[in-house]
Amino acid sequence: MSHPSATSPVAGDVRAPDGARFAVLSTRWNPEIVEPLVAGAVAALRARGVADAAIDVIRVPGAWELPIMAERIARAGGHAAVVALGCVVRGDTRHYEHVADECARGLMRVALDHALPVANGVLAVERRADAEARAGGSHGNKGEEAALAALELAHLFSLSPSGPA
Repeated sequence: MSHPSATSPVAGDVRAPDGARFAVLSTRWNPEIVEPLVAGAVAALRARGVADAAIDVIRVPGAWELPIMAERIARAGGHAAVVALGCVVRGDTRHYEHVADECARGLMRVALDHALPVANGVLAVERRADAEARAGGSHGNKGEEAALAALELAHLFSLSPSGPA
């Protein structure tokens, strides 16, 4: 692939590469928030031509477990991208910071270590109302947005095995 210039930008389409599989990882914690995120992600993938048989929805206990599951999926090599979904609500202790920060750090590590698109759709919010607004409420559906980002990156990655030059 030639180097992009100002006149020939490289951009991904929001569509799946042929034969691509997608993993949608979700937590079982805060299901009233997470289930709409999962539904939004799956609907976004389906709307862009990804068959149900090419979407693996995998549930883990909580956000802390998302990175290790993403690591296993990345190591197996069968998916074009991972969409990680969950919700961490601030409480009265520092537990929130540990879980939210380390989950994000772990997901990024998997993405970088395996050169695999890993979309972080884990909500880290102050209040439950903030999460509801982002799970199909007034701020849209962050599950859908994460799935669209995963699709676009998977498409970009498919243009060249080593990515755009």
